[in-house]
Amino acid sequence: MRTVRFHQYGEPADVLRLETAPVPEPEPGRIRVAVHACGLAPADWALCRGLFPGSLPRGIGCDVSGVVEAIGAGVTDTAIGDRVFGTADFTRQPSAGAADRAVLDHWFAVPEGLDLTRAAALPMALSTASWHLARLGLTAEHTLLVNGAGTTIGYAAVQIALVRGARVIATAGQTYTQQLRDLGATVVGYGEGLAERVEALGLGHADLVFDAAPPSGALPGLVKIADGAPQRVLTCSDLAAAPELGVRDTFHEDPATQTDDERFGAFPEFAQLAAEGRFTVPIAETFSLTHWRKALEISLTGHAHGKLLLLPAADGGAG
Repeated sequence: MRTVRFHQYGEPADVLRLETAPVPEPEPGRIRVAVHACGLAPADWALCRGLFPGSLPRGIGCDVSGVVEAIGAGVTDTAIGDRVFGTADFTRQPSAGAADRAVLDHWFAVPEGLDLTRAAALPMALSTASWHLARLGLTAEHTLLVNGAGTTIGYAAVQIALVRGARVIATAGQTYTQQLRDLGATVVGYGEGLAERVEALGLGHADLVFDAAPPSGALPGLVKIADGAPQRVLTCSDLAAAPELGVRDTFHEDPATQTDDERFGAFPEFAQLAAEGRFTVPIAETFSLTHWRKALEISLTGHAHGKLLLLPAADGGAG
């Protein structure tokens, strides 16, 4: 099968290559799918640079949709031929989702009405957003500010919070301003003067703040928006600046209390909402597997404006 992977750590454009590898076999508790679509994300490039180091070679592409073609021992909740979406087992396998076939460690049924391409855009954005909102303790009584609501994770977080009944203030550029307003969020522009613009809304301080925007020096202003309480602010992006400000960040949340339910428990609910057109992760562009470098180039600009997906079957692959 074809797969995009790296054999040493370094810059993604330098170490990644499309090559042929054996079809992986699912271990107990795993399944293998013929990949229909695979999502790419900045996290993939961080893996190439050495995040979560492990055995090499290693593949890229965590978000996957496809059709089940092999089942590991102990798996009873799916069958050969089922349509599923989920996450590639990138730590234990020498390839991941950017391939003709992939082994998944978490998977969920794709409901009727949701096509496999849109399903592949869901996993990382949905799991990251839902986990961080759970960490913040979001309830319907809260006012939540989402900084970077135009990112896939931020856009997902806005929708999850609104479904949960919270009031949402979203920072975004022009690309998604109207869509976010249509969803029910109050939208303000990001950048310098954000705290003042939020104050001018007359909604009071935000109870909770989720920062999904690329690092830009916004954290001090976000703390001000949270009434000066840094522990009400959680960032998944500005990991360098967070500790000195007392802001919570992804990697310093207590790992002993992290659960699969926080990350994946919302998948069936929001997959069904996606099938009904009530939840979405925007897709910027799709590419055949052979054109993976073009997707990489766009992603590295930081201005993809949505999910970038590889479609292995588009150029004759096994998806």
